[in-house]
Amino acid sequence: MIVGCFAALRREWWIFWRSLWWPGIALYFAIVLPWFIAVQHQNPTFFQEFFLEHNLERFATNRYQHSQPFWYYGVVVLLGTMPWTVIAIRAMVEGVRMSVAEWRIRHAWAKKGWLGRLAESQPGDAFPEFLVLWALIPILFFSISQSKLPGYILPSIPPITILTGDYLFRRRGVGLQRWVLVGHVFVVGLVTAAVLLLPWFVGHGAKAAPPGRALTVAGVSALSAAALILLVVQRWGIQRLRLATCSVMVVLLLFLYGIGPFFGVGRVAASKRTIELLDRTYSARPLAERLSTIVPGNETVAVFRVRRDMEYGLAFYRNHEVVNYDEAGVPAEEHILVVRVADKGGVDLRSPAALSEYLEGRHYEPLFNWPEQELVVYLVGAR
Repeated sequence: MIVGCFAALRREWWIFWRSLWWPGIALYFAIVLPWFIAVQHQNPTFFQEFFLEHNLERFATNRYQHSQPFWYYGVVVLLGTMPWTVIAIRAMVEGVRMSVAEWRIRHAWAKKGWLGRLAESQPGDAFPEFLVLWALIPILFFSISQSKLPGYILPSIPPITILTGDYLFRRRGVGLQRWVLVGHVFVVGLVTAAVLLLPWFVGHGAKAAPPGRALTVAGVSALSAAALILLVVQRWGIQRLRLATCSVMVVLLLFLYGIGPFFGVGRVAASKRTIELLDRTYSARPLAERLSTIVPGNETVAVFRVRRDMEYGLAFYRNHEVVNYDEAGVPAEEHILVVRVADKGGVDLRSPAALSEYLEGRHYEPLFNWPEQELVVYLVGAR
């Protein structure tokens, strides 16, 4: 689609036809077709579920409950390009301006007769034009979709990154505009404060304000990161902007993910508190590991009123299908049951009362709580 739009805009259809390299297409089908055929043979509903439901129907309907407003991907791109958001926006604007100027020059050049064309050189390459189309087309295309997830527009990030790097390279002599540099420094400081306060908000929610000590540490760190970048740029120019910014990001990544194990460096347990908190709060993996110590992987695990990502996550990490009470009913055999008792805002879902109706006459007892995701795990006896 991107190559086709690029060729149409330039009225140079040979670009499109040259991109259809038949040996490459044949190699692609030789690699993927055996896998698709094998999966279809093993799972007869694969074609319908994968191609029709998870592609066409997901695009045209909100069946999978991922509806978002039209402008959703604009916010995703702004967040996805952090901390380079301000410079990326400036680079995109510059790329659009250069593309329009190139198009006008080429259009005027095409109107000249052949003698006029010989007297003037052909317009320059359309590298920025191709990158701008590459960045914008996935965003616009998936903005029309009725189902939106952040990962859909990942193809737009590489061209924006290339445009940003090219813009910084071209500005290395004259420097950045003041508002661009100040905006970049502000975003870096904002990201620094947000990352440092993230564990508190994950543990306590967004309704209450963090304590004064946490705000002070986050504020001082943000100002220090901003001051570092300004001093480096003033002393060595924007040639060192990437180094200064990436240095701040490396420190924040170490704060989030901790130290080790990598490159021979052992795991430092004390540095893993943040990532473990995030893991327990947003992932099904730690709960699946805990369940594996109680029941084997082939034993039945059921869920009741849990989020879809928790249900699918447990099935993925246990490599075994999970039974949903609301869809498949209550299994007759003894099983483990994961129940969600409260919503995001702490609203009681009255799950225990509903559970007693589902399990009337059967013995069940709580095994442990998973407070990070408002879950309770039960052992349910056989019927």
